[in-house]
Amino acid sequence: MTLPHTLITALAALWGATAGTLLPRAVYRLSVPPGEPWRTHCPSGDHELTGWLGGSGSGSGGGACGCAGKDGAARAPRAATLALLTALVTTALAAATGPRPELAVWLLLAPPALVLACVDRAVMRLPDVLTLPLAAAALALLGAAAALPGHGGSWTTAALGALTLSGGYFVLFLINPNGMAFGDVKLALALGAALGWYGWGTLLLGTFAGFVCAALYGGWLVVARGAGRRTAIAFGPFLLAGALAGVLLGAHAA
Repeated sequence: MTLPHTLITALAALWGATAGTLLPRAVYRLSVPPGEPWRTHCPSGDHELTGWLGGSGSGSGGGACGCAGKDGAARAPRAATLALLTALVTTALAAATGPRPELAVWLLLAPPALVLACVDRAVMRLPDVLTLPLAAAALALLGAAAALPGHGGSWTTAALGALTLSGGYFVLFLINPNGMAFGDVKLALALGAALGWYGWGTLLLGTFAGFVCAALYGGWLVVARGAGRRTAIAFGPFLLAGALAGVLLGAHAA
């Protein structure tokens, strides 16, 4: 029996809101410059953080420690903010995908993708601890979805898409390491798999959308803040946003 589309969308929104409340600790712990160890204490330094899931300022026991923090920049986004953002993403994915089996894949990949976007925005870093497992999970889960009836994509093009997009980004990295970081190359494995699931047209569209978003943001920085051509920006959030747009359009058309 297939659940009604409205019920699926509502359940996806609930999943996104719940998962989003657990993301701030991971964002906080991973938001460190390259080469530095992950954070192990709360912003004040008084409480050890032993897990990866929990709300803003959560201590090892899972409750709010209430620390004001020594550095406001060290704080992760509020749990309510990430809950709302994750719920919006999962709701959009459910509305576009419907009851097809790949929806479960998108719902599972969305929270760690948002963590990556937040970390890259904060410290311009895409940690291997998330990018590589995300790629492996995307390919494995899409392989499982391809074995179920009613799916709307192809695992073969998903795998080829992962290799193609990552390979293309690797070439760009070799040409201009300051414009395309190696973390973006590894992130492209997961994004290429997700976009390739719905075909080469979706892969091209999602990739193009990411570059357009980055270009628009760069133009805004030049006009509003006087940024120069050498001003570095975090590319990951725009790649992820473009991929989300591509998956939504691909799911809707499938």
